Amino acid sequence: MKIAILSRNKKLYSTHRLVEAAEERGHEAHVIDTLKCTMDITSARPAIWYKGETLEDFDAIIPRIGASITFYGLAVVRQFEMMGVYSVNESVAINRSRDKLRAHQLLARAGVGLPVTGFAHSPTDTNALIKLVGGAPLVIKLLEGTQGRGVVLAETAKAGESVIDAFRELDANFLVQEFVKEAKGADIRCFVIGNRVVAAMMRQAKEGEFRSNLHRGGTATVVKLTPKERATAIKAAKTMGLNLAGVDIIRGKDGPLVLEVNSSPGLEGIEAATGKDVAGQIIEFLEKNAKHGKTRTRGQG
Repeated sequence: MKIAILSRNKKLYSTHRLVEAAEERGHEAHVIDTLKCTMDITSARPAIWYKGETLEDFDAIIPRIGASITFYGLAVVRQFEMMGVYSVNESVAINRSRDKLRAHQLLARAGVGLPVTGFAHSPTDTNALIKLVGGAPLVIKLLEGTQGRGVVLAETAKAGESVIDAFRELDANFLVQEFVKEAKGADIRCFVIGNRVVAAMMRQAKEGEFRSNLHRGGTATVVKLTPKERATAIKAAKTMGLNLAGVDIIRGKDGPLVLEVNSSPGLEGIEAATGKDVAGQIIEFLEKNAKHGKTRTRGQG
């Protein structure tokens, strides 16, 4: 197979590992800087130009699109889809997962467990919004935030009001969620490929921090999932329409609760914690599923 990995930096661990895994299996892997692609959107024969040449004869793409370039990155993925190239995650699915509000609405409709979550606009709704999620402490999340950025824990209702008012002054969109005390600063990253959770790790926040992201000092260990946790992660990924996803869950008193579904999950932490060849399993998925024209939306989303 000829595989394109859409990534802005070929030296990143995840990008390097995907290239390595593809080549180990006898495939041809090319790292394509998404922002350097030029698109010919002519309906007769859509094409993508890169460094003076057209990108042709690719069998599959693996989008590794950062949140800051979502708009243009999705346009490039759609263009590949219009050309009949198989994408491990389609543009519509990536877009759903990037819109935190829409993602929560879709997950709630599918019956996936979530922390109590509120969303509002009018400043007069602040107190009602805080009460909706059970009062303080509460978590406030920017819709555009990633990797723990734009996530604030308000210990008191007064602190919550101040943060909410500040976000509104910035005209920022945000969600307010209950703080699940029983999680004790830990969450579980479930790595889903197709219909399976292929690896899972528990991330524990460092002392004095409630965000468990590894780059913020959190630690990761292998964790054994319950059948319900495994089923929840798979259902969350499928609800988004993602074949490849990092599903973050916490253990609530009544079962697993989904925090986020990530369409471009990193490989470094999960491979280091579990010792599993996750990159290789992604390539194996492509070997079994990548076919020309096998795209549900054909770039129409």
